[in-house]
Amino acid sequence: MMSQTLHSPAGEAEDGAARGLRIELAPNCSLTDEGALLFVAVVGATTFAVAGFFAMQGFWPVLPFAGLEIGLLAWAVRTSMRRARLREHITIDERSITIESTDPDAAAPVVFPRHWAKVTLHGPHAASHPSRLTIESHGRAREVGRFLTEDQRRDLAARLKQLVGNVDQSPSLG
Repeated sequence: MMSQTLHSPAGEAEDGAARGLRIELAPNCSLTDEGALLFVAVVGATTFAVAGFFAMQGFWPVLPFAGLEIGLLAWAVRTSMRRARLREHITIDERSITIESTDPDAAAPVVFPRHWAKVTLHGPHAASHPSRLTIESHGRAREVGRFLTEDQRRDLAARLKQLVGNVDQSPSLG
């Protein structure tokens, strides 16, 4: 899910320049940390209860497989919860577009001059692949919204094109 926190020009900064608009993108994750722990605990208790019953009947080899199953479930839930903490922040002001991410694999924050920035929604390479939304300028590009659904990515592309397009595209001669 795209959690868009749109902050309109929130007053004036100390130097008098407007702070701009900020869009926060977050993946959809309705499960809390406590909920994830409870889920793994309930499934684990149920699995070990059933495995224990069969182990007492003489089918003891089920126990290692039950442990492996719960270990893999815990790993998958942990990976999912870590992904849920990802955030992308896109800040658009009069002069620049700044993209910041909490993803440890992402590069440092990127700043594009708004005047030259271009929002591009690249079509998928194959039918089963998602499209790619990038902000580009001067040969550099940064993909945003990788975790969004296709419809959310299209909506974000339209919104960003509208916001980036609000600037006068003619260079000032003054």
